[in-house]
Amino acid sequence: MKTFKKIPAIIPALIVLIAINFVATQFHKRYDLTQDKRYTLSDPAKAIIAQVKSPLIIDVFLEGELQPEFRKLQNETRYLLEEISNYNPNVSFAISNPVEDNTDANVVAQQFASFGMTPLPLTVKRNGEETTQTLFPWATANHNGKAIPISLIKNIAGASREQFVYASIQNLEYAFIDGFNRLLNAKSKRIAVLKDNGELPDAKIADMFRKLGETYSIAPFPMSTVSKNPERALRALQNTFDLVVVAKPTKAFTDEQKFVLDQYILNGGNSLWLIDAVAMENDSLRNPDGKALAFPRNLNLNDQFFKYGIRINPVLVKDLYSAPLSLASGDGSQSKYQQLPWFYQPVTPSFNTHPINTNIERPVRFNYANQIELLNNTAAIEKTVLLTSSILTKIEGTPKEISLDEISIEPNEQDYQSGTQPLAVLLEGKFESAFKNRIQPVTLDSIRFRESATKASKMVVIADGDLIANEVDSKGNPLELGFDYFTRKQYGNKEFLLNTVNYLLDDNGLINIRSKEIALPFLDTPKVVNSINKWQALTIGLPLALLLIFGALFFTLRKRKYAR
Repeated sequence: MKTFKKIPAIIPALIVLIAINFVATQFHKRYDLTQDKRYTLSDPAKAIIAQVKSPLIIDVFLEGELQPEFRKLQNETRYLLEEISNYNPNVSFAISNPVEDNTDANVVAQQFASFGMTPLPLTVKRNGEETTQTLFPWATANHNGKAIPISLIKNIAGASREQFVYASIQNLEYAFIDGFNRLLNAKSKRIAVLKDNGELPDAKIADMFRKLGETYSIAPFPMSTVSKNPERALRALQNTFDLVVVAKPTKAFTDEQKFVLDQYILNGGNSLWLIDAVAMENDSLRNPDGKALAFPRNLNLNDQFFKYGIRINPVLVKDLYSAPLSLASGDGSQSKYQQLPWFYQPVTPSFNTHPINTNIERPVRFNYANQIELLNNTAAIEKTVLLTSSILTKIEGTPKEISLDEISIEPNEQDYQSGTQPLAVLLEGKFESAFKNRIQPVTLDSIRFRESATKASKMVVIADGDLIANEVDSKGNPLELGFDYFTRKQYGNKEFLLNTVNYLLDDNGLINIRSKEIALPFLDTPKVVNSINKWQALTIGLPLALLLIFGALFFTLRKRKYAR
């Protein structure tokens, strides 16, 4: 009877529990309590994820027996995809091991490589022996019959494994959202790469445009067409391209070419200029004398840039904060490369003054950079200095003989007091034509000549054409932009230019996602080794000591209680 009397009291409790469970399944909320909001999607990311209206399936191939660092990368990938799926149920994911039991890893690696997904060989220590493990840190995003690969890693040459994984985790949200954007908004913007004025060869700009080609349509634009039919060339630029890239021209522009580019800009076209106002290359020093003459390069652009509010002065910027130059010493097989300071190669960190240069992890390297002078003749144009030399800078005029002997001369800091010098500048606003109140070199029949812009456009001018140039290996294959083959160092040129192009094409969301910063704690291995005895004592000895104290106290109290 007593049991049956208790039943009515239990029933309300069960009803309450069932109701709470039902409400929890219908309405749920996730809370991100991390200080850096690591698991909170940024607003630009949400905007792109919200565009997914039909199933988008993500296959992640980072599974299996992983080292602790890559287990962390796997976990962070899972947390991010869970957050994305929670925001939009149309996005689903699965994590699998591409190398199942009795599967040849080499065969799988070849299959991945054929789809452009390069496996990652990893040296692993097991039982005192080193073995090689092949990882597949890739994902594929599948949507409406189209699939694209997404790399889960971000290569940083010379970085430790912890730094490598940290940078990869930092880049995860951008990697996936950029992939979604490529699936949903496939190459809606077009970039013209100008040719015929002695610009960098394709092999030297291959890495940058290979990366941009994942998101945008890239096409060469021959400026020789201007001399044949300037109006047709202008119409092609205006109607087809959203951005023009001028990558280190070495031949002077004709007035007709300048006119076409001027009118393109005044009609809302955006442009990226990488200009060398001084002719000088490191290869010119590789002669028996180790000397070369640096002299001004006439590109016939001074009047046009002056009208837009800047001047690129034909001087060289020397900076005590600079990248080394690799020089060979010895003969034949005995030769070795030495890295010696070369003040003509300034390295400049990003100071987060603009979305373009926010959170770029590595400094940007310049090579024989020139000074950009900001003018006060264009109130309608907003000028933002993106990158500068350090305060320990020296300006050298040209023509000037440059000799490798300068490497052996100890610099006098008193000579480097020119202060910071602008090396990259953003111009925004409604530009005024460089051909206003001048005789026009081209007569337009069906296109109206504009003296002033009717809508704003954006322009970035960089006083170094080599900023976009990647190195090429002995087989002619392009290396990653910003990677120095001899010093094995990686610079931030690629990230800076990617941000620049994203900004010029109004893909500000991608910039903001890439610049999101998270803090991940990694073990300090040397510190752990030095203090291992202390931590062993705390983790093993302290619990045992507390247990003994508790046991002795309990025994004493029990003895007193029953001794009475």
